[in-house]
Amino acid sequence: MKLLGIVGWSGSGKTTLIERLLPCLIARGITVSTVKRSHHGFDVDTEGKDSWRHRKAGAHEVMVASERRWALMRENREGGEITLETLLARMTPVDLILVEGFTGHTHPRIEVWRAAEGKPLRAGDDPGLLAVAAPGADHHAGAAHPWLDLDDTEAVASFIEAWLRQG
Repeated sequence: MKLLGIVGWSGSGKTTLIERLLPCLIARGITVSTVKRSHHGFDVDTEGKDSWRHRKAGAHEVMVASERRWALMRENREGGEITLETLLARMTPVDLILVEGFTGHTHPRIEVWRAAEGKPLRAGDDPGLLAVAAPGADHHAGAAHPWLDLDDTEAVASFIEAWLRQG
């Protein structure tokens, strides 16, 4: 499985880009999964439901399943960071995993950047940076990394597909 990070400042459009890329990549025959790092507490469960009650009662893991999907929730009561490798080991192999967050990991990445935000490139001279996706990116020709037009999802998907085929 190849990992590709989608990084950028909060509000830059990382999630939107991933949401638009998924159908484009899948239409090209690429199997894709995602991993999202949250810096906030989150809950995928609903208070009062059976699975929530199981977790609150102390279950280490709770799996919820239906005919259409299943989800496994694991409590991390000891605290501490969960490594990306630990999470990936639990996933079914696919061609590509798009990773949002986990910026301390060394996987290759595309940065989503908007000049209007007035912030520097987050990845800067990061050796794992493959490209920058920004609105109207063509004016950055000759830059150290390719600049992709953030609004041209097919072009970004083509860049990713070519990168995947490189091995």
